Amino acid sequence: MTDGGLQEMGIEAPPPPPPAPAIRALSCPGCGGSISVRAAGYTVTVACQYCGSILDVANPEVRLLTEYHLAIQELEIPLGTRGTLRGIEWEVIGYLSRSERGSYPWEEYLLFNPYQGYRWLVTNGRGWSFGEMLTRAPDWGHHGPRLDGHDYAPFFVDGQAQVDYVLGEFYWRVAVGEEVSTDDYVRPGYMLSREANEQEVSWTLSTLLDGDEIRRAFGVRPPSNPWPPLPHQPSPYRDVMRKGGKIGLAVLAFLLLLTMVMGSGGQPLLTETLPVDLAGTTRTATLGPITVTRPYQLVAIRAQVPGLENGWIDLDYALVDRATQASYQAYGAAERYSGRDSDGDWTEGSRRKTVKLASVPAGTYDLVIDYAGNGWRDFSRPYANSQTGGSVIIEVSRAAAFPSNLILAVILILAPLVYFFFRHLSFEQARQDESDIGRTGLAKLFTSEDDD
Repeated sequence: MTDGGLQEMGIEAPPPPPPAPAIRALSCPGCGGSISVRAAGYTVTVACQYCGSILDVANPEVRLLTEYHLAIQELEIPLGTRGTLRGIEWEVIGYLSRSERGSYPWEEYLLFNPYQGYRWLVTNGRGWSFGEMLTRAPDWGHHGPRLDGHDYAPFFVDGQAQVDYVLGEFYWRVAVGEEVSTDDYVRPGYMLSREANEQEVSWTLSTLLDGDEIRRAFGVRPPSNPWPPLPHQPSPYRDVMRKGGKIGLAVLAFLLLLTMVMGSGGQPLLTETLPVDLAGTTRTATLGPITVTRPYQLVAIRAQVPGLENGWIDLDYALVDRATQASYQAYGAAERYSGRDSDGDWTEGSRRKTVKLASVPAGTYDLVIDYAGNGWRDFSRPYANSQTGGSVIIEVSRAAAFPSNLILAVILILAPLVYFFFRHLSFEQARQDESDIGRTGLAKLFTSEDDD
């Protein structure tokens, strides 16, 4: 995109259009077709919509610059189409098909508004951008240009763009085969493009349009998931990671606070020893008082049967508030077995069993226990009989938060963040693979991040 008013060492905007330019009608000297010039007085060349010939309309006598007799390309947005973009109505008056010396083609539509001037719609088939020519050159930072406080990273450098096809009217003398040197710089959502030839240098800032925006404006249906990503396309996973990280940190802070409120474990509240046998006799014992001083405390009840062998103890607990008779119940079983088989001696189970009661309010409690012992005989070892008596030691203590639950919560929080991080990494790698800079790895990932 060039401008007759732009000079090698300075930037000037195209001359502002008149408040309400008149539409000028003329006949194509090449084919005789009727042509309407929509920006009369400021349009320099027109490409005939019937035969493709390029006409000089800057002078009263229309002159044929280049004569073509080609089938006119069918445009995705026909010339003369009007659409509202960013609150302003634009009319499509020109079309360029360009490429990197025949490779990597893209299309540019010239938009016109009598009060706003010219803009560009640019597409490479995977998305659309809205371009505006700058009236000033950007500053230069350590790694590239800087515009309005934002740094732009180099993406395409030392390119050579050529015009492959032209249709409609333009504010400079455009011609098929016209070439300019190009450099493109990006930050998420924006591309800053430099074009230069022997006479002039121009800068254009392009803003990425989302699918709904270009569809509402001109009825275009862009692909919903372009791949590979566009050079200035923001990663859709970056905001998800940021929001998810904030939520995850808040949840972790809440869990840590909850753990502190519930208190640390290990403080004994009661210890008692109860007689037990393995004959299946059910017994009941009431132990207390047990005083819980902190609200919503975790209470641990541990049963230990030191001499248990080839048997199990069923324990039903009920922690009963003396004031309200509210009951908190749990079940546990201590069991221990041993035997011998073809592989040799074996053992199974544990003589200890701990259960926890969550969110016990502050108060004074009694612990009611219904328990029964049962024996088992290993007939392969006739002398390894179940014990017929013994004792079970009951210990009640203030418990810490369930570590397994805390670990599970951390895993559940981190798992989606890790997933989206790798999706983000894959997206950025695919985007940067389109660049000709050649950076790799995490350097590619973070050079595309916005300033904040």
